[in-house]
Amino acid sequence: MKKLRVGVLFGGRSGEHEVSLLSAASVLEAIDKSKYEVVPIGITKEGRWVTAGHAEQLLKGTSPEPRHLRAGDPDATAAAAVLARGEGVLVPPVPPGPGEERSSLVPFESDADQIHAALHPVDVDIIFPVLHGTFGEDGTIQGLLELADIAYVGAGVLGSAAGMDKDVMKRLFRDARLPIVKHVTVLRNDWREQPKKVRKQIERALKYPVFVKPANLGSSVGISKVHDGSELATAMDEAANFDRKLVVEQGVGGNKGKAREIECSVLGNDRPIASLPGEVVPIKEFYDYTAKYLDEGSELLIPAKIPKAKQKEVQRLAVAAFQAVDCSGLARVDFLMEPRSGRMYVNEINTLPGFTSISMYPKLWAASGIPYSELIDRLIQLGLERHGEKRENRYSR
Repeated sequence: MKKLRVGVLFGGRSGEHEVSLLSAASVLEAIDKSKYEVVPIGITKEGRWVTAGHAEQLLKGTSPEPRHLRAGDPDATAAAAVLARGEGVLVPPVPPGPGEERSSLVPFESDADQIHAALHPVDVDIIFPVLHGTFGEDGTIQGLLELADIAYVGAGVLGSAAGMDKDVMKRLFRDARLPIVKHVTVLRNDWREQPKKVRKQIERALKYPVFVKPANLGSSVGISKVHDGSELATAMDEAANFDRKLVVEQGVGGNKGKAREIECSVLGNDRPIASLPGEVVPIKEFYDYTAKYLDEGSELLIPAKIPKAKQKEVQRLAVAAFQAVDCSGLARVDFLMEPRSGRMYVNEINTLPGFTSISMYPKLWAASGIPYSELIDRLIQLGLERHGEKRENRYSR
């Protein structure tokens, strides 16, 4: 049988570029080579798409040679580039019509109304994106792949975008009647133009300590814990470096206790299932970027040491959160547990969580009976299943 051709897409322009490289290296090592023909596709921090040997250089942390296709170049589309047999190719701007092959692309003229495109086949069966954060987990790559009619692993455009935007995510969680912490959303321009007014708005609604976060980012980048009013301005300015929307959340546990951080992995499309929950015990005051990736000492407890009834509650809420944002494929749902009462709050959903062999998402599934290599298999099949389902849709009368 012909092997399924899987493009593993990694890197990207976000602050989580290095995390993506680690995830991709794990996937490329563990994926079943007897079943899949695997092609690495890298995106540099500058947004340049590279393939084959250049992608392998990127994985090793070295700058790839300047042989690439880039949006805005005379011989590239404004969309992006994928690959065919190890060479760069251009994603078509629209899906093929009935009876057309995916290779039947039409070159464009390079004038004000049209864009140059090369005539190459898009020769992959499915893309496995291991892009974390902005421009990878936020629906942008997913939209590109939808336009190109290419199957891919993970959430679609809506689920990805909603899962990335903490403000929109919390609105959907609230609509689904999931327990969430009190929060305030602030626009960056409002904070910069009227800081005193914004501060009063926050302090009327919430009590210190609070957490200040950019609405659209991952891996705890730009997040600060604010213990009192003297720390608020610095935290707001830091978050404002990363997004136009800032989310300020009530700290769970107050000043007398620290919230327990519980995580649960979800797998599936229309009928998702949840893993055993795990617990993160950070070495720092909370699980920020340095605690996750730089400093040693944080613990991952699998399964979490919580009562069986609480474990089932977490699994139920994780599936409900997954469905609330219209997710598919995979996600990790993070919870905050009040240390005294044991009350559970849904904190956020990560639609493309860290995917190294020692990351929480695959480790939770390994503890639940699905080893890493099998998990990759299941995700690829779920991506193909969702793509096949979309092909049943009609887009014209």
